[in-house]
Amino acid sequence: MSDPASLVSRRAARVAPFLAMDVLAAAARRERQGDSVVHMEVGQPSAPAPRPAIAAAQAALASGRIPYTEALGIAPLRERIARHYAEAYGVAVAPERVVVTTGSSAGFVLAFLSLFDAGGRVAIAAPGYPAYRSVLQAVDLEPVGLTLRAEDGFVPTAAALYAAHEAAPLSGLLVMSPANPSGTMIDAAGLHSLAQACRALNLRFISDEIYHGLTYGVPAATALAVDPEAIVINSFSKYYCMTGWRIGWMVVPEALVRPIERLAQNLYISAPYLSQVAALAAFEATEELEAVKADYARARALLLNELPSIGLGDVHPADGAFYLYADVARLTNDSIGFCRRMLDEAGVAATPGLDFDPEAGAHHLRLSFAGGEVEAREAVLRLKGWLR
Repeated sequence: MSDPASLVSRRAARVAPFLAMDVLAAAARRERQGDSVVHMEVGQPSAPAPRPAIAAAQAALASGRIPYTEALGIAPLRERIARHYAEAYGVAVAPERVVVTTGSSAGFVLAFLSLFDAGGRVAIAAPGYPAYRSVLQAVDLEPVGLTLRAEDGFVPTAAALYAAHEAAPLSGLLVMSPANPSGTMIDAAGLHSLAQACRALNLRFISDEIYHGLTYGVPAATALAVDPEAIVINSFSKYYCMTGWRIGWMVVPEALVRPIERLAQNLYISAPYLSQVAALAAFEATEELEAVKADYARARALLLNELPSIGLGDVHPADGAFYLYADVARLTNDSIGFCRRMLDEAGVAATPGLDFDPEAGAHHLRLSFAGGEVEAREAVLRLKGWLR
């Protein structure tokens, strides 16, 4: 019998596990055994998709035919997304530049394959979303971590980008605002500075804006307001509560539309028709979605107020998204083991910081408050008893 390892490509072998999903699987096993778990490990809204989205999908399903669509997405959805940029940001976007994707995940694959040749080096934040590293490596690109510091608000800077490029030439920069895991936001001035640096260094600028709409103060700025050539990736998963529908979008320069269309045609043909119909209707659910966000805001306030009293006080305040990134160095230098014990002994699932930062994440963990205030309150009660 052949060695199983010999069946795996080097490309697949170097992709690390997604620890948040491993924790989710472990939590699910405990629940199957009858245990109660508070889920703070994944960024998944506990609220259902908005009612207009569900109704639109049901109506489409009742018609009996669920077809392929154009690879770039159905025209009404592309037009509505373009209109969203005018309404939310005052930015003009032609519908022809909008690409509908199977979640933001497909958007990253399309962006990386269309922008960079194998061996290219792409700067990403550390701490940052772990799938960036894995997807870059899977398509033969090299992720380059820009080390961010809590004292600087975990904000990436042009100075850090210049330094990384000087150490070894880069091909592009990928930023996220609001950020996962820190909740940090890059303001318009910061985005402008990064965009200028990318132009000066001839780098492609990608902005992950998946958590737009989920802010607790100043609204998030889009990279398109400071650089019309930026590649913007977004999704209906977070603000619109449609994770399992696997529907997202990109806004790309006109020159990239046809190359990305060719890739989409061959990689997945089109995003799911039902999800596109539902996504179009989701734009009409603002009141319902703002009520969900208000629940996140209450959960955030509760956790920021209560966690210090139970020994988890070194927490980044989170300007957006629905995460708190906690430094637990006073409690452990093994975030994986700490999160395992937290799940086993307290019934609270959280994600180890090593998922987001392979260098400094051993003494951090991420708590998601996407479950809202009730879940957050129960988590505090359990952790209070466990840590004391």
